[in-house]
This record gives sequence, structure tokens and C-alpha cells, in this order.
Amino acid sequence: MMVENNLEQYRVFYCVAKCGSLTEAAKELSITQPAVSQAVKLLEDGVKTKLFQRTAKGVKLTKEGEILYAYVEKGYEQFALGEKAVKQMLNIELGEIKIGASDMTLQYYLLPILEKFHESYPKIKISVTNVPTPETLDNLLEGKIDFGIVTTPFTLPTDIESVAVQDVEDVFVAGRRFISYKNRMLDFKELENMQVICLEGNTSSRRYIEQFLKEKEVELNPEFELATSEMIVQFALRNLGIGYVVKDFAREFIEEGSLFELRFNQMIPKRQICIIRNKKSPLSAAAGKLFEMII
Repeated sequence: MMVENNLEQYRVFYCVAKCGSLTEAAKELSITQPAVSQAVKLLEDGVKTKLFQRTAKGVKLTKEGEILYAYVEKGYEQFALGEKAVKQMLNIELGEIKIGASDMTLQYYLLPILEKFHESYPKIKISVTNVPTPETLDNLLEGKIDFGIVTTPFTLPTDIESVAVQDVEDVFVAGRRFISYKNRMLDFKELENMQVICLEGNTSSRRYIEQFLKEKEVELNPEFELATSEMIVQFALRNLGIGYVVKDFAREFIEEGSLFELRFNQMIPKRQICIIRNKKSPLSAAAGKLFEMII
């Protein structure tokens, strides 16, 4: 019967049943009493039975009306809850944000912003998928995340926009076992004979250094390929090789002297941290607010 009758008639029916009066229902609905009576009559004609009977104080539900009201009440309350949830989302009081980020972008760029956002909007749930840049791009295209925080280089797919927000610096670091390299001006060709530690192949960092060295006619043959930059630093601290990492991961140990930065006769060009999003997928109010804070 719901398909055959106008939802407005059910709204009027619900209000009349709740108020017990056509007049009071008209006031609550901000329509005329004849309009209320007409809506009730149309609904009764549709269900082919009387839904109200008149009393000295107004109207009350018939047995058939009580049965219908039990169902309409549940639906109406669900509509009201739905409207409330939408309003809460628009007011950033409710919702979930899904983000993709690598270890580096999460730890050294995104984390302080998430902390600030959570202080302002504590009821918003934030889910972070911590994977390398190529997987973050795939997750964005598949609609699994609202936006991603990645590092160059990457190929920008159609409909994906990118905003650069911060530079990052890549370095080679080593411990005391390799002290002979300290304060020397090295050529990148010497890396071919060094025990290099770097990230696995499916990362933007690995692709970046390999492409850069290829242009210098240098082939990188890592001694160790690890999943995280933090592990690279730990391997370097234990003198297991020369680590290639974003400088922020090793900064503390460089400053205290546990590691030193190798110097080369050319600079490794800086990369960028970028925010990426799908232009065809509108952000929720909460995701939009966080996006604004990030950029």
C-alpha cells in the first residue's frame, strides 16, 4: 500500500494519530484543517477502511488504524533519525573519514593534523590505511578511501587531482662501521660497491632513487630490502649497511651522532608530499573539513 499512496498522506496520518486532533495536527504540519481531512480521507480510500473515529475531544484510531500506526510510527521515527544523522554529519558531529597514507606521510606530516582535528571533532571516526603510494592510488580509484597523502613520484590517473603540501629530502645514512665515508665527497657510482639498505620495490621512494641513479648510469643492488623506513634506520644503527631514507626518519640519530649523512658531489632533488583526491567523488562535510586543514 505504501507504493500506492502518497508519503505525505502517511505523514499526516502519523501526526493526526499522535495529536489526537485534526486541528492540532494542522497546526503542527503548518497546513489547513481541510487539507488534513482530505489527506486522511485519501489514505482511508487507499487502504479501503476507516482509520479514525471521532470522539468528544477529537479523533482516535480504529483497530485497523492502530495496526497501521504501529508500522508507520517505526518508519517515521527512522526517517527522523535519518534526518538527524544527516544534520549531525553536516555539523561534523557524526561520520567517518577514510584516508590512505604511507609510513612517512603519516608520521611526519599527517599525524599532528589528525591530533588537532580529533580535538575539534572527537566524534568523527578516522580510519587510516597505511600502505605505499601505489596502493594508496589504487584504493582511491576504487573508492576505498576519501583521499590520500602520498609522496612523488607517481603517475596521476585521470580524474585524480594532486596538491603538493611539503618537500621531503632523501639521504643515505650510515653508522660507525662506515666512518671512512664520513666527510668525504662521494660519487653516486660508489653506491654500486656499498651495502645499501632501502625500501621494497613497490614504493615511490624506491622508484625515485632507482630512476635518479639510472640517469647517472648507476645501478642499485641493495643488500637489504625492507618494508618500513624505521627498520632501515634500525639496520643502519646496527651497521648492517648504508640506509636510504627520508631524512626525517634519521634526523634524531644524525643530530645525536649515532648516524651520519653521506655527502655526494650532486644533490638528490627533493620530492613532495601531495594530497590526492578523486574529483568525481564529493567529500563528506567531515572529510572536507579535514582536507582543508591538511592543505
